Amino acid sequence: MLSTSEFKNGNHIEVDGVVYKILDFQHVKPGKGGAFVRTKLRRTSDGNVIDKTFRAGEKFRSVHTEARRMSFLYADGAEAHFMDSESFDQIALPAEAVADELRWTKPNDEVDMLFIDDAPSSLQLPASVELEVSDTEPGVKGDTASGGGYKPATLETGAIVQVPLFVDVGDRVKVQTETGEYMSRV
Repeated sequence: MLSTSEFKNGNHIEVDGVVYKILDFQHVKPGKGGAFVRTKLRRTSDGNVIDKTFRAGEKFRSVHTEARRMSFLYADGAEAHFMDSESFDQIALPAEAVADELRWTKPNDEVDMLFIDDAPSSLQLPASVELEVSDTEPGVKGDTASGGGYKPATLETGAIVQVPLFVDVGDRVKVQTETGEYMSRV
């Protein structure tokens, strides 16, 4: 069991049969009344973020989490298929559950899969990825006044990001996975 006094950002807890990840918490001791804990929780099943308040000292079931190294094999539309790099067991997750992460993942890429209570849950991506630009319009010199100097580019995974005008087809770019923003050319 995990008490509110043992909360840490990143811990997973079970509340009313649903598993949440603690994003942020704050212990509050008002001048009048009992202490309580304000939390910001992300539901692991669908990624929704909620604010919830608990009484100080309340206890929750701690959830066992583990990250395993997996190879992304392919996505067939309905499911995304992964292979454990050590045991070579194959796992399929619903494609819509990992659609955001797959925008930055190529076949045969190594990813960390988060297991919650020994069941595959989600993918943990690095902070940034390097991908090749597969399609973009040519940049026109002097065109910065009409668009701020950015143009859309399609990456090798199919993701579309805004890149500076000097980026061409075949260039490798570094993209932040959380926001999908262009960082630099590599």
